[in-house]
Amino acid sequence: MSLVKAVTAAVAMGASMAIATPAAAAPPHPFVFVHDTFQPASQADKAGAVTYDKSLVPTSASVFIAELRVGGKGMEHHEGREDHGHHMMHKGTFVFISVRGLAPHHHYGIHVHTKACGTKPDSSGPHYQNKKDPKQPSTNPKYANPHNEVWLDVTTNGAGKGWAKSWEKWQFRSGEARSVVIHKHATGTTQGKAGDAGARVACVNVPFK
Repeated sequence: MSLVKAVTAAVAMGASMAIATPAAAAPPHPFVFVHDTFQPASQADKAGAVTYDKSLVPTSASVFIAELRVGGKGMEHHEGREDHGHHMMHKGTFVFISVRGLAPHHHYGIHVHTKACGTKPDSSGPHYQNKKDPKQPSTNPKYANPHNEVWLDVTTNGAGKGWAKSWEKWQFRSGEARSVVIHKHATGTTQGKAGDAGARVACVNVPFK
């Protein structure tokens, strides 16, 4: 998917610049960029990113998250001659995350959640789902999967750095996606454990479109 590859490259470059220059201005709509350093959970009422486990997400760690909402808001993409003159439009949501300073060589489960971060790990509510599972908490792979949710699992390198991206063929419902939560383990995929990634070790507020 050439559009996603192009956006990945652009966002990755932007992530590097934003982390190096925290004061950089956020790009205009339809992009959302968040860059922050993790603060203690007690500061959740005024911090953009908080940690609940400083051994896995130290207060010196930083995070960059970007969202690109494609289609439905006037963004159009033309495929060129191969579309035989027909107008083409992709519609969906692209989310990118880059982290620095986390525990090295660790696999984190990371997902978009429905509520804002709080002083307690469960303040951020459940995973955002395009089609909501009528049974909560959702552990049914029919609903808890990377096509119905936004999964951004990251395995850090020796310096505690890592990144991930997700492309979904749908868009967030207004006001229902409000944070990105970092979990202790890789995300499960089997019946009864689908979407489960262990304890919530950090949270980042993101004003998703």
